Amino acid sequence: MLLAEHRESVCDYARRMVSDGLVVGTSGNLSVRKGDLVAVTPTGVDYASLRPEDIPVLRLDGSPVAGDLLPTSELPMHLAVYREAGDPDGADITAVVHTHSTHAVAVSTLVDEVPAVHYLVATIGESVRVAPYATYGTEELATNMLAALEGRRGCLLGNHGTLTYGTGLAAAYSRAQQLEWVCQVWLTARSVGSPRLLPREEIEHVVDRLRGYGQK
Repeated sequence: MLLAEHRESVCDYARRMVSDGLVVGTSGNLSVRKGDLVAVTPTGVDYASLRPEDIPVLRLDGSPVAGDLLPTSELPMHLAVYREAGDPDGADITAVVHTHSTHAVAVSTLVDEVPAVHYLVATIGESVRVAPYATYGTEELATNMLAALEGRRGCLLGNHGTLTYGTGLAAAYSRAQQLEWVCQVWLTARSVGSPRLLPREEIEHVVDRLRGYGQK
């Protein structure tokens, strides 16, 4: 089966999105890329029942290669990231995760940039922008997202959700989790007072430190 391992990974992480509370029902979607091929979640299918053979495979121009099911309606966003986004450190972008996580969506209705209440903002970049709202599945939404992603590894989508990317689904998924957590922390603090925010210089400093983070 074409991209068998990648399609299995898409199924595994799609089910994880549900169990981790990052999506409800069949909302949200994710994809992985190998060369010029993209394996992506199908539209309107219960993630609990997903099988690797259910995962559509497409070329970067959107033309179908394998799988009988239609791809996610948010395919324009996924393909736009692979074709046009650039990782700040020049790393290959091989995975995209789009969630509808509760706290991130709430924050996207309040601000134009995620407040720097914790240094984990730096896992996305020097800031986390909120892309203006556009109807789901449209090229307008993909265009708004790309502008918000410039120099960043993720963003919020206004009144909609989040999008993060990485080298592999593990990295992209971890960023989605961390972004949701930061949004939850800010909302929790804001509900009882005025949170102290970290200065932009500190976030920039942590961005630099994170380049050397982890095992070599």
